[in-house]
Amino acid sequence: MTMLQHAILLLILPLVSAAVIALFLRKRGALASYVSTITAGLIAAISIILLLHGERNFPNASWEWLRFGDFTISLGIKFDDLAALMLFIVGFVGFLIHVFSLGYMHDDAARARFFGGLSIFMFSMLGIVLADNLFMIFIFWELVGFSSWLLINHYHHKQSAADASKKAFIVNRVGDFGFLFGIIMCYWLNGTVSFSELADKAEHGQLVFSTLIPLLLFCGAVGKSAQMPLQVWLPDAMEGPTPVSALIHAATMVAAGIFMLCRINVLMVPAALNVIMWVGTITALYAALCAITQRDIKKVLAYSTLSQLGYMVAAFGLGSTATYELIDLPTNVVAAGVGAAMFHLTTHAFFKALMFLGSGSVIHGCHHEQDIFKMGGLMKKMPVTFWTFTIGVLAIIGMPFLAGFFSKDAILYLAMEKNSAVFAILALTAVLTSFYMVRLWKITFLGEARSDDAKHAHESGLVMTLPLIILAVLSVVGGYSGVFGKLAGSIAELVPEAHGSNHTIILLVSLAVMTIGAGSAWFFYKASANDTLEEKSPSLFRLLGWLKESFDRLYNYYVAKVQQRFAMLLNFLERVFLADTIIGGLGRMVGLVGLGARALYTGSLHTYVYWFLLGAVVLWAFAAGIF
Repeated sequence: MTMLQHAILLLILPLVSAAVIALFLRKRGALASYVSTITAGLIAAISIILLLHGERNFPNASWEWLRFGDFTISLGIKFDDLAALMLFIVGFVGFLIHVFSLGYMHDDAARARFFGGLSIFMFSMLGIVLADNLFMIFIFWELVGFSSWLLINHYHHKQSAADASKKAFIVNRVGDFGFLFGIIMCYWLNGTVSFSELADKAEHGQLVFSTLIPLLLFCGAVGKSAQMPLQVWLPDAMEGPTPVSALIHAATMVAAGIFMLCRINVLMVPAALNVIMWVGTITALYAALCAITQRDIKKVLAYSTLSQLGYMVAAFGLGSTATYELIDLPTNVVAAGVGAAMFHLTTHAFFKALMFLGSGSVIHGCHHEQDIFKMGGLMKKMPVTFWTFTIGVLAIIGMPFLAGFFSKDAILYLAMEKNSAVFAILALTAVLTSFYMVRLWKITFLGEARSDDAKHAHESGLVMTLPLIILAVLSVVGGYSGVFGKLAGSIAELVPEAHGSNHTIILLVSLAVMTIGAGSAWFFYKASANDTLEEKSPSLFRLLGWLKESFDRLYNYYVAKVQQRFAMLLNFLERVFLADTIIGGLGRMVGLVGLGARALYTGSLHTYVYWFLLGAVVLWAFAAGIF
């Protein structure tokens, strides 16, 4: 098969799987789960084939989809190192999550709907990765929003899940509104939204740059990657099944915003990059502070994801700020920040998917208990989950020689070179990351069982632990230059590396922030049923809780006091002026005309003759020009 045929097959497979499940297997959950998982396995296999042997930068294949005069919307395939790396992450990690779901969702009555949703989500994500223009990305971008709503709302009988899915859908539409305006403005100024054509225009000095274009396009990433101020949907989305959290909110959907930024890097200007850098930096710190007070094991990981996404966004903004250190690749000009952002995106996909699935194993083993203060003592009861989860924790806090150590150091080095203030904030965020992750690990797994569910916890079966083991291995080796270079190709060459004294400084900083954060959590927190911070410093605990809730309160106030009242005003104007005055008035006028016309029908021939003569006179008057 040719490269193009492989790419088209990648798109068709999950769409066919979703269609078959929706049309024929809605009441056959077991068969639907196998169809979806086998399809995911084929996607993973094809993505690996393309990663290792796929022809990079082949001539883009594009087909016209819609035409409005001179304006056309095309669907096309673009495959380069960036697409190959993202395909592997979506395909391989997605397959492992499908396998885990076979065990986790085994007793779920709506398995067919769940696995159908996974298939349509895989189709949507693959469309984003392979898209060769912004219009095509936007189409699949919206499909990702739909499929995430479907999966978050899986337990739709729970009001909290229904509310969370609506919140995710609405908040993402806010960001997508700006994204669409950015696409339109890019087409208006440059006459194209094709990535290859934009790169070609930039190479020949014909590209029209504007600060507004990248910032509007960044709005889409702010929504999908849950950056401030649109970060409020992601923690609530933990209401969905845990495999959904791993697939959508750790490895793929939230990473789509980072991927999109890397795709449109050619449009970036220093002013926009500075804004992107600071949004990512502030989000990283804010989310790390919020994670400290969480009791729900999945919400700790959710805020951790927010923080790590902030790291990636900051890295992208740092990569080209002011100096435009650009490296020429075969078909595109890619900034150094792309390397650091995609490096951390890759390693994060491994260890965060590992921890989300590990939390799912814990929840499953503890009979769906999610409060970490009602767990404890799981190290002996769930040894495979414990050791694999421990590797994930060590990777995210930057333990030397694990994947997160290398990618985090690349970002810190970039920050140290470009902006000392950002470097200080990201270093503080790294301290907090070590702090809250060791807190989570210690309270969950160590000490004595603090509830009946924890006392009767059991290790998950092989179908759930095998994906944990594979992800744990990737969390160890995924950061080595040889492994990442094989995965990322030319992108690996963009990863900033410290040398000489800078290497020593970054290494010492990395070890210091990990030791300070992890050591503080180890000695401060007790493996007990109460939060030590809440007991010893209730004021600080309340402040952090307020910080977490402040955005929701602000948005709730806006909806209740501004948006709802504006809607009521529009409703009043509609009822008074449109419904009553215009529509109602015209209706009443027509009714009066009808009554008058009906009164003319007397049944008297003499009357009709008089009306005929009167009409003839009026017609003569018009013909004669009297009126």
